[in-house]
Amino acid sequence: MLYLVHMQVGIPAGTDPAELERLQAEERIFSHRLQTEGTWRHLWRVTGEFANYSVFDVESHDQLHTLLTSLPLYRFMTLVHVTPLAHHPSAIASD
Repeated sequence: MLYLVHMQVGIPAGTDPAELERLQAEERIFSHRLQTEGTWRHLWRVTGEFANYSVFDVESHDQLHTLLTSLPLYRFMTLVHVTPLAHHPSAIASD
């Protein structure tokens, strides 16, 4: 199942810079693994924001929920908007 996910991150003032750097490194490793596996199919930055649009390919809503809540920066997310996707009959690409 494909999902479009919009994530926005808000780091609170006073967050320890070393802790933030550690979490961002963990997030990068986690996302690279999921991208390599084909689970995190697309990752696009929103220009000028600490936000992204991503496409995930997972088996279920529950799997996506578990994946998203496992992200190291999840606790700082101010928005997570999930849109289930379906193939459009007029699309010329099947994937």
